This record gives sequence, C-alpha cells and structure tokens, in this order.
Amino acid sequence: MKAKMFTIFLVLLLTVAPLMLVIPTHAAGESHWITSYTVEDATTGQKLVEADFTVSDEPTVLSPVVSGEDLIVTFTVNVIVGGSGNLKLSSYMQKPSSGIYWELIPGDYDLGAGYTPGMASMEFNWQQGTFEMIAYGSARKVTAAAMNYTLVQLSGATGDVLDAIKVDILTAGASEYQSLYDQKESKLQGLIDSGVDAGYTTLYGNMLNQSKALVNKGYVNEAIALLNAIPSSGEPMGSAFQMIMLPAIGVAAAGAVVFAFLFLRARGKNSYTQMVIEDQIKDLEGLTLRASKIDRTIASNLDSVKDRLKRLVGM
Repeated sequence: MKAKMFTIFLVLLLTVAPLMLVIPTHAAGESHWITSYTVEDATTGQKLVEADFTVSDEPTVLSPVVSGEDLIVTFTVNVIVGGSGNLKLSSYMQKPSSGIYWELIPGDYDLGAGYTPGMASMEFNWQQGTFEMIAYGSARKVTAAAMNYTLVQLSGATGDVLDAIKVDILTAGASEYQSLYDQKESKLQGLIDSGVDAGYTTLYGNMLNQSKALVNKGYVNEAIALLNAIPSSGEPMGSAFQMIMLPAIGVAAAGAVVFAFLFLRARGKNSYTQMVIEDQIKDLEGLTLRASKIDRTIASNLDSVKDRLKRLVGM
C-alpha cells in the first residue's frame, strides 16, 4: 500500500514540477503601445518629462509641467499586430496657438486618409508597424493642487483605451518655484565646496528635498515659502561652530512656521505633512546632540525649535 502511494506521489510530482519551473516573464515595455515619449516646453525647448518603456516602466520627471504651458510631445507608437477597423489618436491638450495638432515623422507606416493633422482626434489604419508622431498644444489650466491629466491617448476601434501619455500639471507658481529651487541648490553646492559643516549642509539639503516633495503633492506656494525661509547670506559672526549652527536654527525655526501652517491648513488630516515634520525633528535631534558638546546655549535654542515641532504633531 505504501509503495502504491509513493508511486502516485512520484507521478504527481513529476507532472507538477515542470509547471512550477515555468515562470512567465515580461520584457520591459511589452504592455505599452506608446513605447517612448518626451514632453518639452515649446518656448524654451527644455525637456520636462521623458519615458522609454523598453528600459523602465516609470517615466522620469525632469521639471514640472506648468498650467497653460505650451508643449511639444514626441512619442513612438508600436502596433505589434494588425487589427480590424481603425486606431484613434486624441489630443487632450488645449488647441495650439497656431499651426497643427499633429506632425508625423516620416517613416514606413501608412496612416492613410484618416491622417488629419489639423484635428484634435483622428482615425488611421490599424496595421502592424511603428511610427513616430509629434503633438502640439498647451497644458490645461489648473488653479489648485497638482492634477494628473492626459495629453495624448491611443484607443481602439471600439473606443477602448490602449495607452495614454499622462502628466501632473501644476499651478503657474511652479515656474517661480523651479527658478528659486535652482538658486538654492546652487547655494548649497557653494556651501559644500567651501567646507561648511556637514550638519548644516545636510539640513539645508533636506529642506530642498522637502520643498520638492511638497511641489509633487501640489503645495507649490508652500514649497516656495519653505525655500524663501532658507538663509541665502549673512551668516552670523562668532566661533566657527556658531557660524555653522546659528543659521541652522534659523532654517529650522522658519521650517517650523511653514509646516505649522500646512498642518493647520490640513486640519490634522494631512499625513504627508506630519511625515515631513517628523523628518525635521530627527534632523534637529542630531544637530542638538552635536551642539550640546560645544555650546549649551545653541543646543538649548535647537531644543526649543524641536519642542515646537513635537507639539505640532502631538509627539
């Protein structure tokens, strides 16, 4: 009986084992009809977003797309197999100030008579092949937080969406933010090059990173306020350590005010704001520990700022 059971078990094992070894794999970009794209500022030529789904499944955001900004979207469509009916390209950008919606980059793909570059939507032959297209238009105008909008959409004959190019569009203040961020980033590099203590430059860098995270959440004005709170000059005279630590106190205190505003605005429900405040507290704890070994007054000031932040989040 045992021998019979062992034989059955062995047969089952030999049957299932090959299935367990067959692990399905998917190449990068395999599920994408639009295999790559770039989004550029039509006025400056600056590249804002780029994606190559044969390399990565995530697009790279190089700079914010700003409300009402004129855009140039260059993309590649790979039609793996032909089908019945037509494919449809639609632009959801605002109409270009002049010129056409679409420009086909010359190649072997025949779009047929449906190629109408002056129309926001067009249908074309569904045949196997690859083609490159340029879409012109303006980003939608938004007035509040960051919103995810479709720029270009590819759909099938029945209207089902096959693929789309989507970006977060920020309020017009994003361009002001980017200019200010670049200035502060350049200042930080100067501080690092001049040998300023790593404790201060780390805190400075964290403030830059937190401002960028705020922008990605749509809090553009608050991010600008946070950057403006970072001292750009006029470090206080005194001992070498004071010249390093006192500006850090100013940065942290200003950060506390900005984050308090954000926290109150969200009425305690914004978990993201609480997270960045807690990050700030951790930075201050490290600075306070270092300061306590050299100057108790500086350490006491840092403790005061830290306590304000703790009370803010109920720690």
